[in-house]
Amino acid sequence: MNDVVTPNPTAASVPTVAKKSAADYVAGRRAFFKYRDLGVTKATGGKLRAQVTSAEAGMSQPTGWHVHTCDAQLVYMLSGWIELEFAGEPLCRLEAGDSILIPGNTPHNELRTSDTFELLEISLPAEMATEPCDAPR
Repeated sequence: MNDVVTPNPTAASVPTVAKKSAADYVAGRRAFFKYRDLGVTKATGGKLRAQVTSAEAGMSQPTGWHVHTCDAQLVYMLSGWIELEFAGEPLCRLEAGDSILIPGNTPHNELRTSDTFELLEISLPAEMATEPCDAPR
């Protein structure tokens, strides 16, 4: 009996490399941020999205309460910081090396950022809409 399985070659079974020197910047949710696509959406057939979000000027005002329609969003701070608020939770300040997993449809508000920052964002699935919502009471 042969227990070795050789996968069929597909886009998802070959490494996907995203070089910063050949960055693929894409449109994102906020006009004041830059979004660098890492090629994961295409490689996974839309199951997962990974991008690096950066800014060269801090946020001038909060984003307002909103939810992301997805299963989950993982944020890992590469540099700088960001402050978020969630209903009934203390202020959440993420600094370089910190991460947060935000379950889909969780109301939150991005309050402020350092003047420059860079973060890795992974969402499941790749398609993720942002919908405004009422502030929690």
